[in-house]
Amino acid sequence: MAKVRIGDRLISAGLITNEQLEKALEEQKKQVRRKKIVRILVDLGYIEETKLLGFFVELCKRNELNLISILEDFPNSEENILKLLSRIINMEYVNLDAYEFNADVAEMLPYSIVEKYLVFPMSVDSDNNIKVVLADPFDVRAKDAVMRSIRGKKVIFCIAKKEQIVSVVIRISLHDSVKLLVKKIREEMSGDSANVMLADDANQSSITKLIYVIFETAVKQKTSDIHIEGTEKSTLVRIRVDGVMREAFKFDKDMFAPLSSRIKLLANLDIAERRKPQDGRYSDIILGKPFDFRISTLPIITGESIVIRILDKSKVLVKLEDLGISELNYDRFSEAIKQPNGIVLVTGPTGSGKTTTLYAALNAIKSVTHKIITVEDPVEYQMDMIQQVMVNERAGMTFAAGLRSILRQDPDIIMIGEIRDKETLQIALQAALTGHLVLATLHTNDAISGVARLLDMGVESFFIGSTMCGLQAQRLVRKLCPHCKYEVEPPDKMLAQIKNLIPEDYHFYKSHGCRQCGMQGYIGREVISEVVLGTEGMRRLISAGATKDELLAEARKDGFVTMFEDALLKALEGRTSLDEVYRVAKI
Repeated sequence: MAKVRIGDRLISAGLITNEQLEKALEEQKKQVRRKKIVRILVDLGYIEETKLLGFFVELCKRNELNLISILEDFPNSEENILKLLSRIINMEYVNLDAYEFNADVAEMLPYSIVEKYLVFPMSVDSDNNIKVVLADPFDVRAKDAVMRSIRGKKVIFCIAKKEQIVSVVIRISLHDSVKLLVKKIREEMSGDSANVMLADDANQSSITKLIYVIFETAVKQKTSDIHIEGTEKSTLVRIRVDGVMREAFKFDKDMFAPLSSRIKLLANLDIAERRKPQDGRYSDIILGKPFDFRISTLPIITGESIVIRILDKSKVLVKLEDLGISELNYDRFSEAIKQPNGIVLVTGPTGSGKTTTLYAALNAIKSVTHKIITVEDPVEYQMDMIQQVMVNERAGMTFAAGLRSILRQDPDIIMIGEIRDKETLQIALQAALTGHLVLATLHTNDAISGVARLLDMGVESFFIGSTMCGLQAQRLVRKLCPHCKYEVEPPDKMLAQIKNLIPEDYHFYKSHGCRQCGMQGYIGREVISEVVLGTEGMRRLISAGATKDELLAEARKDGFVTMFEDALLKALEGRTSLDEVYRVAKI
C-alpha cells in the first residue's frame, strides 16, 4: 500500500481531512528519519491509533485488505491490531509464548492442513470443544479445511501472532518425525529383547536413532546445550539457541529411562548410577561435521537431569576478527595480547563466550617461535601447536598444581581456563612478572570490576598494577535476521534514556521472524565488549589502590567505551535490536 493511498482511504472514510493529510506530508518531509504517514497522523493528534487500527480491521472484514499484509506493513502495532481485532470479531487472542505443547491434541488435525494454512489445535476443554489457533481469521479456506477434518466437535477459533504459530507448526513437524521411533522403542522395551537397545549394535537401536534425531535437530538450530529432564509426567527435551532456552521435544515419562541409559553408554558412564552426578564425553559426526558432546548428569527429585554441551570442532579455528568485536575494541584487545609479558583477563558471566575469545586470541598469536601451554577444566577444543593440560582434581591436578608444572616446561604464553582462587592468581601473576604472557578468564560484570575481584582474592595491588596488560569484559548479543529485519521507532521512554548516546539521524531495527531464522528473528550471536588497557596511568592507579570511579575516569581518557555503548553502536548499525541491547547489557 502506498502512503497516498492510505491517506485517501482515511479521507474517504471521514477519519481525517485533506488539510490534515497535507500537513502530515509536510511534517514527514521535515524529518531526518521519515516515519510512516499513519504514524505521523497519530502523533499530530489528527486520528486516534485505536480508530486507525479499527479502520484497517473493517477493511479486512470486507476483504478489501489482507490482514497479514497489514501486520507486515505495521509490525510495531501487530499485537495491538490482533487484540483490537479479537474484540471486534469476538475471537480470542492468545499469546503462545507460554503455550505448553500437547501432542495428542495437535494430532487431531492432519499435518498437511496445519502446514498449509498455519492452523493447529491448541486445547480441548471439559465440554470437548476444540480450540484451534490460526493466523488469519478471515481465511475462509483455512476454516473450511479445519471444519471438514474435525467432525462431531465444536471448533472455537482463536487468533495469534504468525511467527508464534509457525514455531508451533515446526514443533508439530518434529513430533511427527519421531512418533514412529517412539512406538518402536516401546515395542523393544516390552519384548523379550528389552535390553537390545543398550547392548546391540548402535545402528540397529531405535533409541539411538531417536538420540540422533535430537542431536541433528539441535545441530541444525545451532544449539549450544541440550537439556533432557525427567519430570513427574513427561520427558522434556529443551535446547539453548543463541543463549535462549526453548522446548524441542516432549515425550511420555517412560522415554526417559532408555534415553538416559543410551546417552550414558555413549559417554562411558555408569548406567546404574543415578544417585551421584557424572561427567563424560562423546564424539561423533553429525550432518557431516565432527562434534564433541560433553555430558553431565545430575540427580533431581523427579529422577535425573542430563545436560549435553555441544562443541563444534570447527569453531576452534575461529578468527578473532570473526567474533563480531567492534573495530575499536578489536584493536585495543589485539594490542593487549601482543605484549611480550603480563596478564590479559577476559571477564563475563557463564556462557558469554570467554573461552572462545581466548581460543581465538591464541590462534591469532601462536607461531613456531612461541611455546604455548594451557590449563583448562575441561579442555573444550584441541588445538595444533599448543600443549593443553586438563584439570583433574581427583588426581591432584588442580589449576595451581598444573600452573606450577607448566612453568617448568619453559612456556612463552600460558592460558588459564579460569582464575578461581588466590593460589592460582598468585602463580599467574608471578608468571607474568617473570616474562610470560598469561591469558585467563574471570567472572565479573564489567572490565573495571575485574581489578576489584583480583584484590578481593587477597593479592597486593602492586602485583596487579605492574602486570596488567588489559581487561576485556564481554557478553553475547543475538544478531538480527537479515531476511526479515525492519526499521522501527523506539518508545519515547527508551529514547530519552539514550538520547545523549545516539546521533540525530538514528536508525533502529527489529525482525518479525521468517523461515530462514525459524521465526525467531535472530540468527547467531556476536560479542559486545569493553576493553581497559594497562596504560602507564592505569597501572599507576591500580598499584595505588584507586577507586572504581578513578579507574573509569582514567580509562575514558584512553578512549574506553562501555559495553552498553558498544552494544548500542551495533543496534544503530542494524546488527542487533535495541531490545536485545537492554536484555544483555545495562546502562
